[in-house]
Amino acid sequence: MEKEKFREATRFENIKEILYNSVKLYPNHVAFVTKIIKDKGVEYKNTTYKKLLDEVNALGTALYNLKLKGKRIAICGRNRYEWALAHLSCLLGGVVSVPLDKELQVEELEDSLVRSKAEAIIFDEKYEDKIKTIKDNNKTQIKEYISMSTLKGFTSLLDLLEKGKKILNSGNKEYVNHEVDSKGMSILLFTSGTTSKSKAVMLSQYGIATNVYNMQLVEPITDKDVNIAFLPFHHIFGSTAMIVMLACGVKTVFTDGLRYIQKNLKEYKVTIFVGVPLLVDKMYENIEKEIEKQNKTKLINVAKKVSNGLLKLHIDIRRKLFKQVIDGLGGEMRFVISGGAPLDKRTAKGFNDLGIKMVQGYGLTETSPVIAAENDFKMKLGSVGVPLKDVQVEIVNKDENGIGEIRVKGPNVMLGYYENEEATNSVLKDGWFYTGDLGYIDKDGFLFITGRRKDMIVLKNGKKVFPEEVETLVNRIPEVEESFVFGMPEEDDKTKIKIAVKVVYNKEVVKEKYGNIEEEKLYDIIWNKIKDVNKTFPPYKYIKHMILTDKPLIKTTTQKIKRNEEIKEVLK
Repeated sequence: MEKEKFREATRFENIKEILYNSVKLYPNHVAFVTKIIKDKGVEYKNTTYKKLLDEVNALGTALYNLKLKGKRIAICGRNRYEWALAHLSCLLGGVVSVPLDKELQVEELEDSLVRSKAEAIIFDEKYEDKIKTIKDNNKTQIKEYISMSTLKGFTSLLDLLEKGKKILNSGNKEYVNHEVDSKGMSILLFTSGTTSKSKAVMLSQYGIATNVYNMQLVEPITDKDVNIAFLPFHHIFGSTAMIVMLACGVKTVFTDGLRYIQKNLKEYKVTIFVGVPLLVDKMYENIEKEIEKQNKTKLINVAKKVSNGLLKLHIDIRRKLFKQVIDGLGGEMRFVISGGAPLDKRTAKGFNDLGIKMVQGYGLTETSPVIAAENDFKMKLGSVGVPLKDVQVEIVNKDENGIGEIRVKGPNVMLGYYENEEATNSVLKDGWFYTGDLGYIDKDGFLFITGRRKDMIVLKNGKKVFPEEVETLVNRIPEVEESFVFGMPEEDDKTKIKIAVKVVYNKEVVKEKYGNIEEEKLYDIIWNKIKDVNKTFPPYKYIKHMILTDKPLIKTTTQKIKRNEEIKEVLK
């Protein structure tokens, strides 16, 4: 096997070392941009790497002053500078950071605070009502309620920053001099729980720092890049991506919301986008729609063939040839990373054909998160790339096709599930983490994911069907917004399972193409297209039943389908 090719990177033990190194290398580079909307217009506040570290030390010192050293602090809010500041202030001072999903219902938020034993919460003023309710209920151990901006009745993060600066200036360096325990629990992160009650994952800084180093070895991220923080920071993919960007000296900006992504990409001249497949697929779909609207589909397809031919001769004219298309993504977009679920091959190929490098990665909360990724040197359509340098991957309990469960070993693997020995022991065995994902490794060492073990549909004849594989093709039907494939008992023999699909149709596309069409007629149109999809599969994978709806599927905040809840809904 050919020798691995790597970029240059420095290995660090923890996040404190990473940040201090970046401040040394890029003191005056902008780390974060905050947009402030005022009566007279918009202002942009730039926080340099040096100022970021100064504010981390000031906030951390103020947290120590509140007797929170060695305690746990929950963070709840939208992606914004204050969220990053709070998280880093915890990590650099030996305070356990407990990132919480802002979309959780009050009861779930409260439960997470109780289970994590957090003694303070730093929260976004947008969620003031939820926090007030939790404060009034008085069921948690929270002693300090800190608002990310000035809010009546709460301690303000801005006031804490000022207090911390004064304490630092008086010569108190306890926080600054704190030595991080790289291998102890530093982050307590709740899984998104697609099938059961969320588990609290214990992660170390050594695991995350190793993951960051491994990513730097293979991905082309530089201090000239502008990254848009779209993935929620409370999710490990989002927060580790944030640390990767800081390690590389990147400028990070924030989106105004899903509807404004296109506008923000142009506004900030974004060069890097990290997202989940649902979003990345949608971005590419929008590109295709725009091309179609301008009647340029044929022209673009011919141009792709020409440019791909020239590429074989090492002549790359893609970005010049498709400048107009790239301008639709702000004009500077050059690198897209997709992770969290399998991506449609067509999307990956589409971006790369246009001259925007698109790579897939694979990982879980329990692995800090990246296990494998594509890179400049190792790319294969449909795969999630090759295992990272410090990660061992094996396929166990293989079937006749070589598909089995993916197990992983490496410093990025979690310390365990907090206060849940039974769940920990079921997935951690002899240093190996059993992912519950199914896949195979090809002869070139590329990892392919076929689905979740618990989602796999096993038919009476023993044949196996992976829902995601079928959903990818159904989702390509223009009228389909999203789909959910599941096993449904036959009416005349409940022991027999047939493949069924729940289809959410795209209202805009349907209205544009068919006007005010009756749902029965729409059903027939989509069902006929499903029959065409069936022809691409062996007969045992044929979809035999379809449910049509315009209601979105039940999903986690990271856009994964809650399959168990969907099945309950269907059976109703």
